Amino acid sequence: MRQAGFKAFNTVARSIQNHYTTILNYFDNRSTNASAESFNAKIKAFRSQFRGVRNVEFFLYRLTQLYA
Repeated sequence: MRQAGFKAFNTVARSIQNHYTTILNYFDNRSTNASAESFNAKIKAFRSQFRGVRNVEFFLYRLTQLYA
C-alpha cells in the first residue's frame, strides 16, 4: 500500500503499528478500556449537572460518594 501512494492507508498502517500491543491485548485477553470510558462519561455527566460550583473539594467529595 505504501508503494501505491494511498495516504489514508499509510495513516491506518501507522496507527496499527503504534498500537499493535493494545490491539492484540484485546484478542488475547478480551480486555478493553470500556469501563474507563464509562466512568469518564459518568464524571462528564456529573460535571454538567454541577456547573458553577466553586467549591472543588465539595465537588470531589460528591463525586467519590456517588461513584467510589
